[in-house]
Amino acid sequence: MVASVTVEGGTVSQPWWRTSVVYQVYPRSFADSNGDGVGDLPGLIGRLDHIQTLGADVVWVSPFYPSPQADNGYDISDYQDVDPLFGTLADVDRLIAELHSRGMKLVIDIVVNHTSDAHPWFVESRRSRESPKRDWYWWRPPRDGHAIGEAGAEPTGWQSFFGGPVWEPDEGSGDYYLHLFDRRQPDLNWENPDVRAAVHAMLRWWLDRGVDGFRFDVINLVSKQLNPDGTGWFFNGPRIHEFVHEMHEKAWGGEQLITVGECPGVTVDEAVRFTDPARGEFDMVFQFEHMGVDHGMGGRYDVRPVDWVRMKSVLARWQEGLADVGWNSLYWCNHDQPRPVSRYGAGHTAYREVSAKALATVLHLHRGTPFVYQGEELGMVNFPFTSADQLDDVESRNWSATALAQGAAPDEVLAAVNARSRDHARTPMQWDASEHAGFTTGSPWLPVHPAYRDINAAAQVGDPGSVFAHFQRLIRLRRERPVVVDGRFELLLAQHPSVYAFLRRGAGEELLVVANLCGDAVEVELPSGWEGADVVISSGDPDGTGMPPAHLGVLAPWQAWVRWRRVV
Repeated sequence: MVASVTVEGGTVSQPWWRTSVVYQVYPRSFADSNGDGVGDLPGLIGRLDHIQTLGADVVWVSPFYPSPQADNGYDISDYQDVDPLFGTLADVDRLIAELHSRGMKLVIDIVVNHTSDAHPWFVESRRSRESPKRDWYWWRPPRDGHAIGEAGAEPTGWQSFFGGPVWEPDEGSGDYYLHLFDRRQPDLNWENPDVRAAVHAMLRWWLDRGVDGFRFDVINLVSKQLNPDGTGWFFNGPRIHEFVHEMHEKAWGGEQLITVGECPGVTVDEAVRFTDPARGEFDMVFQFEHMGVDHGMGGRYDVRPVDWVRMKSVLARWQEGLADVGWNSLYWCNHDQPRPVSRYGAGHTAYREVSAKALATVLHLHRGTPFVYQGEELGMVNFPFTSADQLDDVESRNWSATALAQGAAPDEVLAAVNARSRDHARTPMQWDASEHAGFTTGSPWLPVHPAYRDINAAAQVGDPGSVFAHFQRLIRLRRERPVVVDGRFELLLAQHPSVYAFLRRGAGEELLVVANLCGDAVEVELPSGWEGADVVISSGDPDGTGMPPAHLGVLAPWQAWVRWRRVV
């Protein structure tokens, strides 16, 4: 399906997903229908009106497949079924039907860099060296001169994303298997054409069932170079574009889907290759460069204050790099990131709401497809963990244990996970002020944030001054003004430490977007000629009028506004 967008002088045809807004659901934490404390697909179906009212038209659902839950469902043991924890295939069919009846679409999460170690493919692969599925995974003997399990015997020195070596010894066969993530998530060997054919067939099976697109987890890791001397690499490996193009052609080529590749470590140049329509790979990628702006050299738990000058530079470079070929995804958070109001905004303070609005204004008015993570539209904040023992996330637990074992102070470890743990995104959705925030009638699998009585959907939906209403206005503006989708991006005030300002220039219209991303009032010099332009979005004005001051350069703490004008 190709959308037609009206502009001055006619219409322009473009893929439908360019005008879309995607809402991500982490099903375990969204809505529980049966009181077992875990969210499920019937619970999601019962809350679709919330997403539709927001204005999002695509729902991306994180994995709901059968899984031992070593990594909360990203360790899949069957790609073509539903874990009883979340429902049944009939529930998926009903979800698809309910979305389509609303004019909405479904994107499902595809995790094919690795499987669960309980997947029948791996169970068979592990059975013996002679197994017909042995080379469906990465098996290697110990290095020469070493016995399995000895220090230095691993085939490479790579470290897992979740901590420790990537090679797990299998005493039964005397070989190691590769797992870039948890040891219970063995990596598939995409060099084997039978593996790729099985993935293609699985994707076609879901398309036949009616899904509208795929989000591919860490997909740029599937091509790996392993050399006999223990060297090699796995980010954007030597055959990655060949593998992705083949998947495009054999699984969905010619169909008007939305496909998103999560690509840690991807550069702008690589993203252009992944998203150039002429190449037949993905529609867009998730890049991570802006997610590292508040990290030190030690990674996500080496916490630093956000550097807005650097953040603006990074995002502006991605805007420019994909301006003519390719497409950007726009996100502040997802199931793997902490809450943006706590990370970049004012946190749980008097400025929580206005900072949530300012951050949303900046993000949604870049060029690309915005992604809203559940609860972001309410301004939900990080959970106040008081002990590392409260953590569920395997990455946070492993990092905490390692840091403590290496002598880190417990209070420093707790401060780091309170800033960066993935669990912050996974606490239950806050629906109302009833017990457990209306998420469940049972005991929730993760604790509900104690602020749920103040921060919840029931208190915001229908309130024109709420964070939710602000998201609605941003989404409507996207549908009403083609410049939001198609306009060129021009960064202003690049060196200012807190003001994020930019122009969007389109056919016959322009936007000026200005946000003060700090708790102090500031005054800046902005382009002239905008004084009489229409104010189409405004938040954080100090006098409560809903309008920015006459002098455009005066900004209250966390104030944001957008002006629109016609141009010849």
